[in-house]
Amino acid sequence: MSSTRLPLSDCLDAAVTAAHAAAAILQSYSNNRAELVIDKKTRNDLVSQADREAEQAVIEILRERTPDLGIVAEESGGHTSGAASWYIDPLDGTTNFLHGIPQYAVSIGLIAHAGTLVDGDTPLAEDTPVIGVVYDPNREELFTAMHGVGAWLNEHRISCSRTEVLAESVLASGFPFRDFSFADQYMPTLHEAINTTRGVRRLGAAALDLAWVACGRYDGYWEMGLAPWDVAAGTVIVREAGGICEDMRHRTPWPIKGYVYAGNTHTAPALDAMIQPHLKKTE
Repeated sequence: MSSTRLPLSDCLDAAVTAAHAAAAILQSYSNNRAELVIDKKTRNDLVSQADREAEQAVIEILRERTPDLGIVAEESGGHTSGAASWYIDPLDGTTNFLHGIPQYAVSIGLIAHAGTLVDGDTPLAEDTPVIGVVYDPNREELFTAMHGVGAWLNEHRISCSRTEVLAESVLASGFPFRDFSFADQYMPTLHEAINTTRGVRRLGAAALDLAWVACGRYDGYWEMGLAPWDVAAGTVIVREAGGICEDMRHRTPWPIKGYVYAGNTHTAPALDAMIQPHLKKTE
């Protein structure tokens, strides 16, 4: 049976269109946050009508433009299917958005499934992030990437920083805020990073943290307890910018379980070495 070949350029164009549509909805609500209907899913896990409407706009465009691909979205769920599946976070940084902090983004990533043809005539051996779009509507910064082609910020090609050691690095991270079950693994890494780097930043939007690694603003990033849609787009953007973005436990081909570390070819291995001693090996 022949493998399906993904039309990556068409997929990227669809994702960019969808990201802009979602961002327009978010920005229409941004100055009227007091009127938003907000639901609490769990402790510190909020969803508003802005999230839901933005997600629906993304899904409608992707279903129209790529009807044969699967969709997994934060608010409405879904499932993987076909040659590839979209992972959608319509508002990465919901808490920031609801508090008027202009650090949030639309994140859309496409994961090609094993057996799919992407470039050349050799099917992929494992699931692989192939399209990434992260759009920051406040700065009007559009981060995009295509597997095997490169990564861009607006129309300019980007690459990770050239920093070679953690001692000269600025890192990004995300503190436990909803699930505290991994705090005993996370806190020692934070303590070590504070004491061995130029600083740690926590801005509250994982997709932008990864995008900022890709364009060299951060030298590295790590976080635990995320969801697949938080990291799908950022993973391919970092990788196509010449960096490393992987699963902390080295068990999955991309950080689908939400335990992620990223950086350039020097800082990522050093960050991984810093994290490993504190991870529970039984999970």
